[in-house]
Amino acid sequence: MSLPLDYPRDPARPAGGSLTSLNERSREIFRQIVDSYLTSGEAVGSRHVARLLPMALSAASVRNVMQDLEELGLIYAPHTSAGRLPTELGLRFFVDAMLELGDIGPGEREQIEAQVKAAAHEQPLEAVLGDAMSMLSGLTRGAGVVVTTKDNARLKQIEFVRIEPERALAILVSEDGSVENRILHIPAWLPPSALIEAGNFLNARIRGRTLLEVKIEIEASHQAAENELGELTTRLIDAGLAGWADNSGGGQQLIVRGQGNLLQDLTAIEDLERIRLLFADLETKKDVIDLLNRAEGGEGVRIFIGSENKLFSLSGSSMIAAPFHDEQQRIVGVLGVIGPTRLNYARIVPMVDYTSKVVSRMLQRR
Repeated sequence: MSLPLDYPRDPARPAGGSLTSLNERSREIFRQIVDSYLTSGEAVGSRHVARLLPMALSAASVRNVMQDLEELGLIYAPHTSAGRLPTELGLRFFVDAMLELGDIGPGEREQIEAQVKAAAHEQPLEAVLGDAMSMLSGLTRGAGVVVTTKDNARLKQIEFVRIEPERALAILVSEDGSVENRILHIPAWLPPSALIEAGNFLNARIRGRTLLEVKIEIEASHQAAENELGELTTRLIDAGLAGWADNSGGGQQLIVRGQGNLLQDLTAIEDLERIRLLFADLETKKDVIDLLNRAEGGEGVRIFIGSENKLFSLSGSSMIAAPFHDEQQRIVGVLGVIGPTRLNYARIVPMVDYTSKVVSRMLQRR
């Protein structure tokens, strides 16, 4: 199975032009080099490639083709007289032009659906997503990551508590059982009754809705709110909801599961340093969130390879990510898998895609 039609090719990568004119022999030799790398992580020489080819070619002929591929920037020699490995450009070309996706087996589909369904009935959304990422990490042997925004949570109740003359605590209880506390700056002269009235006003409107939805409604009926609450309470609601709903990225949360998988299957001592750098990358939550947010640009799966993004410029890692949606088909988060550049793309791409669809269905039912 080839890549789906909605798979977004990366227009910034120069994997076109003369690369698309590679003949069948060159493509087959390049495919064998990439397949060997994805399987073992090791460089492959011309003699070994010649034995793998479906056509009869001498090792000398294979070396000539490998030289051409190297000049195109698709492969390189890690050491003098060593075999060849694909470059990041080569991997991008392989993914965009040659990758054939596998399919998810019935057992894996059932495992994904059962894990998400079981967690959805008992746990808050954050725990459900964490369980889903643990499951995805176990199936792919990479690190499962998800980023979502708390501002999309469907709320059940809200309460304001004054903690200082100019600060109040907003307690938000979501329908999934999670509780979040936020600090709200208020005027020192605001009477205590304004906090009580604001809570009553919101609790009459907020059940089953997001902060952003309530904010939009209040803005649309601003005059009615003024008449009902009075100017002071309305100013409190406007200031508070505007700050929460418009705080770009402020409500986002990152969940990472299965980092230990990245320490398995090391093929060289250099991999240990690469993994250390990747752990450092994962600790920089803002960069991971920014990267995952880039995956919201399309409906399909996105693949980020190595230095195509600043987050993995040193660690030599890749990410496969896909968005998930709420009942209005709005993107409310992105999930994915992080691992070395020799990830099993053919297997993991459909797995990430299927998991995002299962999570979307779960959110729509909730």
